[in-house]
This record gives sequence, structure tokens and C-alpha cells, in this order.
Amino acid sequence: MESRRSGAYSIGLVKRCFDVVFASLACLVLSPLLVIVALLIRIGDGGPVFYRGIRVGLNGRPFRIFKYRTMVVEAESIGGSSTADGDPRITRVGRVLRRYKIDELPQLLNVLLGEMSLVGPRPQVPWAVNLYSDGERALLAVRPGMTDYASILFRDEGALLKGADDTDRTYLERIAPEKMRLGLEYVQHRSLWADTKIILATLGAVAGVDSRRCLNFARGDRECG
Repeated sequence: MESRRSGAYSIGLVKRCFDVVFASLACLVLSPLLVIVALLIRIGDGGPVFYRGIRVGLNGRPFRIFKYRTMVVEAESIGGSSTADGDPRITRVGRVLRRYKIDELPQLLNVLLGEMSLVGPRPQVPWAVNLYSDGERALLAVRPGMTDYASILFRDEGALLKGADDTDRTYLERIAPEKMRLGLEYVQHRSLWADTKIILATLGAVAGVDSRRCLNFARGDRECG
């Protein structure tokens, strides 16, 4: 038992070091893009650059996520948490940012702060976590991540929600169960090699490679490319 705990600690320490080094380098390399995007959002409607919604993290601790704001100011007060393609709350700049997942890049700051990891189950809003069963709360045993198996498979989540009368209900019924299954699979089989494959598969999915093919690669089934 002690050996297993020591091994888990070592893996966690290496993962944290990898997160910090990679996130720092990414912030440095992407800094010109990050500044330009911030200016475009600010010029667009004069509102804040970042969306700082509350999410639930490691061991159930709440934190505020960093995302580029892609919706109108006070969007949460006039609609649900789940967002479909074509949602009128999405700004013109926001549509582009969402398409290429650029809105997620500020979460590199959450990684540096230790609130998130590069790879891990996506952080959820409090009301969704309150619906977790005892078994599903295993997702809270690891830091939430910027990407995971579910992020790859549901890269076009907005398209799946398009046309829904109640996006939150549709999300819970059609998307959440599979996200939950994939999240628990990651928690059970997580490793540094799995994280590496997930990052590569995520880049492939963003570049336009079929999401299912990339998911298969990340899970070790077949090559993505």
C-alpha cells in the first residue's frame, strides 16, 4: 500500500512539473496571439476580456475558470449554462474563438495556479456536480483539465445542442452520460503516456481530424493522423 501511494505521489509530482513547464512555455510562445485576442474582445463591445465562471475542482474545491469571453455581458442571467451553436448570446468574435477552441487558452493560467492540469476531466459547474452519484464523485479525485477524452469526442458539442429547446436538459441527457463514462475511464487509467496521447489527439481534433479517430488514438486503439 505504501509503495502504491509513493508511486502515485511520484507520478503526480512529475505531472505537475510537466504542467508548469508546458503551460509557461505555451504562454510565452502564444503571448502575441493572446494579446491580440484580448484586444479584439475589448474592442468588440467594450466588455471584460475574460469569463470567470465558477467551476468545481480537485476534492470539490470551487475556483474561477479563465476563458476568453465569447458571449455578451451577463450571458448567464439570460440563458442556460450549456451553449449551442447559433446561440444569440455568442458574439461575432466569440464564434471564431469557439470554433478553434482559442477561448480555452487562458486556462493555462489556471494550470499555473494549480487549479487545473493540462489533461483531466473537464471542470463542471456546481449544479452539475451536485447531481453526481457517489461513484461519479471519483472525478473530483484529480485536478480538472483543459482537455480529456470527452473534449476530443465532443469537440463540436455546440452542434449537438443546436436546435434544443432546453440546452441544459439536452446536455444532461445526450452528452453528460458519455462524458462521465470517459472521465471515469481517464481517472482509472491515467498515466503520463495517456496524457501525452490525449494532448496530441486534441491537437489533431482541433486541426480537423475526425474526432472519433482521434479518440481511438488517445485510448490506444489506432493511429490518429
